[in-house]
Amino acid sequence: MIEVFAPAKINLSLHVTGQRADGYHLLDSLVTFGPMGDRLLVSDGNTLSLTVEGPEAAGVPADMNNLILKAAELISDGRGAAFTLQKFLPAASGIGGGSADAAAALRGLMALWQIGRDWRDETDALRAFAGQLDGLEQLGADVPMCLMNHPARVRGIGERLDWVPLGAIPAVLVNPRVEVSTPAVFKALASKNNAPMPDDIPRFSGIQDFVPWLAQQRNDLQAPAIALQPVIGEVLTRLEATEGAMLARMSGSGATCFAIYPDQNHARAAAEKLYRDHPRWWVAGGVLGDQFKRGLPVS
Repeated sequence: MIEVFAPAKINLSLHVTGQRADGYHLLDSLVTFGPMGDRLLVSDGNTLSLTVEGPEAAGVPADMNNLILKAAELISDGRGAAFTLQKFLPAASGIGGGSADAAAALRGLMALWQIGRDWRDETDALRAFAGQLDGLEQLGADVPMCLMNHPARVRGIGERLDWVPLGAIPAVLVNPRVEVSTPAVFKALASKNNAPMPDDIPRFSGIQDFVPWLAQQRNDLQAPAIALQPVIGEVLTRLEATEGAMLARMSGSGATCFAIYPDQNHARAAAEKLYRDHPRWWVAGGVLGDQFKRGLPVS
């Protein structure tokens, strides 16, 4: 039995810089990962199968519509595996839950079937493995970045990854329990040819140095998502009102939003208050950053 952690993926910024002829959108995004996430159990099986359980399991498909089984099919070569997904991240929430699960499935199968064993210590080897996978792009733009779980600048349609040493970011994530359709958000986006982030991302001495720079960046999908689901605007207002909040923004195409705090104590207090005031919302606090080691499979 192999156990794999699938960390949440947070878009700290998301600039939509163009659209290709085939419909894919071009992005320039700063991404990091959280200590909150799903857990995936992987064991030998006669066929590829999936069981979904946990507090966020409702509505999550357990058939070939799930990216876990689609990812497994890419490298199975006729072999079977049984997956049990313990779902803790809300579905369709803009924090890469499905993509993180698919990436965890690939890491788990690599461990189970002893594929490319050196990737555990060398992330470039894992990235090379991803580059050699035929059909990986069919799983979506987020899967390659979720394989490594390193803070990164992501460009193109998700295939251009450059590691960025962001350090620890105390934060709170909130989802108001509404699903947002990514295609609908992109369709509602007024301009699809927007300015990218600066050519060079500076090295930051700490959170006080980082947040003012991040505040100058954008999530171009935030406004159209709020137009489709106004409660996202309420979430941002509530986050901004918490003590110590330095910046509040939506992640990805929504509806999950995040706020950044100067330290863990402020983040913890904010999470507790938001959960008390809005018990129906999904609320999670923690330190965002490099989650590569936490994402390594264990047996």
